Amino acid sequence: MATPPPPQQGAGGPYSPAGPYAPQQPTGAGGPVFAGPQQPGPAWPAHPGAQPYGAYGAYGAHPQPGRYGCTLCGAWPAAPATVRGHQGMIVLMRTLSLRGPLCRDCGLATYRRMSSDTLWQGWWGPLSFFITPVILLMNLGPRAAFRRLAPPAGGYRPALDPGRPMWRRAPVLLFLVPLLLLFLAIPTLVVIGVVVGDDAPHPLTSGQCVRNKGDWTDQKLVVTDCDSPAAEYRVRRPTAATGPCASGDYLARPEYSPDGTLNCLTPLR
Repeated sequence: MATPPPPQQGAGGPYSPAGPYAPQQPTGAGGPVFAGPQQPGPAWPAHPGAQPYGAYGAYGAHPQPGRYGCTLCGAWPAAPATVRGHQGMIVLMRTLSLRGPLCRDCGLATYRRMSSDTLWQGWWGPLSFFITPVILLMNLGPRAAFRRLAPPAGGYRPALDPGRPMWRRAPVLLFLVPLLLLFLAIPTLVVIGVVVGDDAPHPLTSGQCVRNKGDWTDQKLVVTDCDSPAAEYRVRRPTAATGPCASGDYLARPEYSPDGTLNCLTPLR
């Protein structure tokens, strides 16, 4: 009785196929049947409604290889950025920071929270008064980067809620209202100064009585009733008929005369 030949050995062991076209067990008298190259079958979902492997890789690989998702929720796209905050405590101070990458929603939520907190916590200190505006300006760069991102997707948890915009938050309103009042006060004071004036000198006429509210180097002559005890001088305009100012008279400044002629101020007492 003939001994059957030993099975062919491959690289993987005595029972492994010798090559890519491994013989199967004979199925008929014609000898062994050879199969073609094995084609990978579809990756079926483990349960109804699940996505097959091929959508995101066999092990849940990130949809964008080589890029990291959001630090807080894992979603993508995410921008590498650092959001900062500052707290002034009279003598001490503290600077806070949160480094990315952050997705659009988590980034905007972090920017709005830390910036609004800085607006009311960051001014209380001699150095903090100057550091706070620098921190607020530095946060504008990350804010612009977050706003350019697409909506987050693919995270392992929901992204943070950005909440209300900065201009609708209470700390911002408490900061902007005094700033707005100060901004409006400057042109208001300028308009009041133009309309009301600053007691500009008015031309005097001969025969009027005045009193001097200033000194003689900075005259402030105010027209007063001649019968009033507050009247101090009588105005006399020097002409060819009346002659020059008498001895003991004072001279009014040129701005109290329409043509620049110095009026004489004769003391009433």
